Amino acid sequence: MEYFLGIDIGTTSVKSIAFSRDGKTIREQTASYPINHPHPDWSEQDPDQIAQAVFQTVENILQDLLPDIPGLCCFSSAMHSLIAVDSAGQAISPSIIWADNRATHIAARFHAEKKAQELYQHTGLPVHAMSPFCKLQWIKENQPDLFGRAFKFIGIKEYIFYKLFGVYVMDSSMAAATGWMNMQTRRWDPWILQISELSEDRLAEIVSTDKTFYAPGRFPSLKTVPFIIGASDGAMANLGSTEESGSLVVTVGTSSAARIISDQPQLDEKMRTFCYYIRKDQWLLGGASNNGGIVMQWLQETFIRSKQDVAHFLEQASTVRPGSDGLIFLPYLMGERSPVWNADAKGVLFGLTINHGEAAMVRAAMEGVVYCLYAISQPLFEKASIQNIFATGGFARNEWWLQIVSDVFNLPVLTGDTVENSAWGAAKYGMNVLGVPATKPTEARKTFYPDPAVHPVYANGFKKFQRLYERLKDEFVMP
Repeated sequence: MEYFLGIDIGTTSVKSIAFSRDGKTIREQTASYPINHPHPDWSEQDPDQIAQAVFQTVENILQDLLPDIPGLCCFSSAMHSLIAVDSAGQAISPSIIWADNRATHIAARFHAEKKAQELYQHTGLPVHAMSPFCKLQWIKENQPDLFGRAFKFIGIKEYIFYKLFGVYVMDSSMAAATGWMNMQTRRWDPWILQISELSEDRLAEIVSTDKTFYAPGRFPSLKTVPFIIGASDGAMANLGSTEESGSLVVTVGTSSAARIISDQPQLDEKMRTFCYYIRKDQWLLGGASNNGGIVMQWLQETFIRSKQDVAHFLEQASTVRPGSDGLIFLPYLMGERSPVWNADAKGVLFGLTINHGEAAMVRAAMEGVVYCLYAISQPLFEKASIQNIFATGGFARNEWWLQIVSDVFNLPVLTGDTVENSAWGAAKYGMNVLGVPATKPTEARKTFYPDPAVHPVYANGFKKFQRLYERLKDEFVMP
């Protein structure tokens, strides 16, 4: 049996999925791991636990499908992680992930010194606490011993590739999200390295997203199978959803994002969006929110403490009218990235009355996450004529949530055969690299259309959402 393996290293789980040529799932293995918060604003993970999850899910797929082996393995990965390793390739720090805000004051300092715009012009990455560039500045200033001891500073995907092949390599898509790669040369930027007091040899080598490796140490049975390094989860989600122009891809997993693919780099004058290189003539434009499915998880497990399964917990939102009877949720539980780039932002539940219950809070939270996506998308509407939306990630299993997206954006929302588009995008991209044609292009499985009577409700709700943030943002800063 022929199959192609897409491996998506996500924030809270890894998904290894065997696909057919037409994107049908043959076998899927998932392994989860926690985010640790040892101090306020810190978000860390154990890189060895994640690596083990990757290796175990791949091994499980191999055992399930014996004697057949994959035609290829290709990778997708969450961005912005930072790990210090020693000369033996062992992690000597946790993986500091995108949600970590300990470097907030570092980012604020670069903005105050008027360097943020120039850094953005060089890299396409807005200056924010999420970036490895800012995280490393924090380590240098607060953990100088670790900064001095580290042999290299890498991300989670590079850590796993070192375990597999014994080399330190970073694909250009992931490197674009570090804050060190020059977007024009696609090399480490000498000026920014000088700011970081970092020599190029303390980072991984930048390689193209189609770079192929053989003979992984962990899998002797796959010594003849090509392993393609692939790209970021954002890039792969778009490639796995559609390659049509005029299509916006929105993803809600732990975090959330809205992105389009462009045939040329485009920066935003207000630095609201990122611009990441993928491959020749393809650039990823968009923005990410720190707050996606993690908001619903917090609401269910910590705030409401519901024992329902996730599907039933969210389904109660359908009993509440659009607009949640005036309830507005600013879902900034973990600060915020695009388009406000404010790590100090906090969550707010506004407009509570005696008549609001659990269902209204659930719907307001779902609407708040979509308002964040809509805010991220405003600069993208200025750059492209967007005709429809492809929905990916776990939220694409919830029809009520997808209808909210359609009504807020006033655009059709499409879903495909799989919601795990980053894994499928990786497998599909690997096939493209090797010249293996897919038997058919990705097609929409279901389409959600906007209700013309509901969009005005959300248009007004979004304006209030924006006004609330603007009026409260100065109050978010802790004394």
